[in-house]
Parts: sequence; structure tokens; C-alpha cells
Amino acid sequence: MEKHVTLVAVINIAFGVLGIFAALLLFIGIVGAGLISGESEAMTITAIVGTAIAFILAITSIPEIIGGFGLLKYKPWARILVLIIACLDLLLIPLGTLIGIYELWVLLNEETAALFAVESEKRE
Repeated sequence: MEKHVTLVAVINIAFGVLGIFAALLLFIGIVGAGLISGESEAMTITAIVGTAIAFILAITSIPEIIGGFGLLKYKPWARILVLIIACLDLLLIPLGTLIGIYELWVLLNEETAALFAVESEKRE
């Protein structure tokens, strides 16, 4: 199960980084379109919309990155965080659903719980 936990961690880190990258691209694209138009009203609206979309994407991506790195270190809090993220991933049909099911299978497995318990005991 260690390999599966590592894979879940890498998947979360990768999707988190992709989310941050998408936030940056959308921000540049939306705000840039407003700037290209040259109209002050359009620039204001696109700046607000671009910032809001980028902020939402970044805020939802950061926990994935944090959870992924926590899983790599077998932190018990990371398992809980990624379980929550996996439940939310189920709503992202079709790829997110598949990833969410896999993450739930890995993280709810008894062997995985034992791995995290052993790592937790080592730190105490």
C-alpha cells in the first residue's frame, strides 16, 4: 500500500500544481483581454472576474499540494485532508470521479490506516 499512498500523494501534488498554473493562466487571459479592449469599464470588470476566478482556483489547489506532501511523510492529518479532497473529487465527472474512487480505496484501506498508525507511533 505504500506505493499506492505515494501515487495518491503525487496525484494530489500534480493536480494542485496544475490548478495553480490554470489560475495564473486564467488570470492573465481574462485580465489581459480587458486591458487589450482599452475600455476602462471592461478593464475593471475583467480585473474583478479574473482575480475572483484565479483566487478560487488557487484556494482549492493549495490544500491538494499540502495534503500530497503530508501523505509523503505519512502525517495522519494529511490522510484526513486528502479523504475530504477525494470526496470532493467525486463530483468532477469523469476523471475526478475515477481519481476520487481510487483515493478513497487507498486511504480507507486497513493497511493504509496501519501504515499511518505506525508512522505516528514512530514520532512519539
